Amino acid sequence: MGLWRKLIEIGARAADLLVDRTSDSFPHDRRIDDAGFAASLIALSAKMAKADGLVTSDEIIAFRQIFSVPPEAESDVAKLFDMFRETTLGYESYARQIARKFRCCPFVLEDVLDGLFHIAKADGVVTDEEEQFLHTVSDIFGFSTREYRRIRASRLGREPDDPYLILGIDESISDDDLKIAFRRMASNNHPDRVLARGLPVELQELANAKMAMINLAYDKIIAERVADQNLVH
Repeated sequence: MGLWRKLIEIGARAADLLVDRTSDSFPHDRRIDDAGFAASLIALSAKMAKADGLVTSDEIIAFRQIFSVPPEAESDVAKLFDMFRETTLGYESYARQIARKFRCCPFVLEDVLDGLFHIAKADGVVTDEEEQFLHTVSDIFGFSTREYRRIRASRLGREPDDPYLILGIDESISDDDLKIAFRRMASNNHPDRVLARGLPVELQELANAKMAMINLAYDKIIAERVADQNLVH
């Protein structure tokens, strides 16, 4: 039996197991081989495309760009994709299957998540529903909030309120260097110091708002790092 024929049969069995549409109905003790991994990846990709409620042609094209199959198998893979894209329900089970197989190879899991981002942004906008889908998969894969933000930024760019962007630092910065960077920025942008350099009094509120934004960014980073450390322990 060829890999792709085996993949189709595994995918069909998985769909039968998910007939009740519950996220935990896929058996957790089923060993996932290469064909099983491929089927899970197709399922996760199809459900990613469905996350915003509408599967577009751009998203299908994006899936084909990251999941190359032999010409003779394209029709079968397309049928499997169509079968899984009917609903997003159950996507967590497929993410867990992939996570278990590659728990010791986080770079593979990052590639999968990166591919899902590629599909999500294919139609030009990443919705809140798609963002939640991606964040949940990231959590299942074992990525921290900081790692998720880094992967997200590589595909979508930084958000305007990204605390690392506000402080002008990289996510990999150490805790000690983070404190140094924060103190330097806080000192340079303190309203009293800014006013002493000649900022018109009328713009003092702007300086106060910027200082508050710097403090909030630092507090957010610290809170996220504490949360990540608690997850590890």
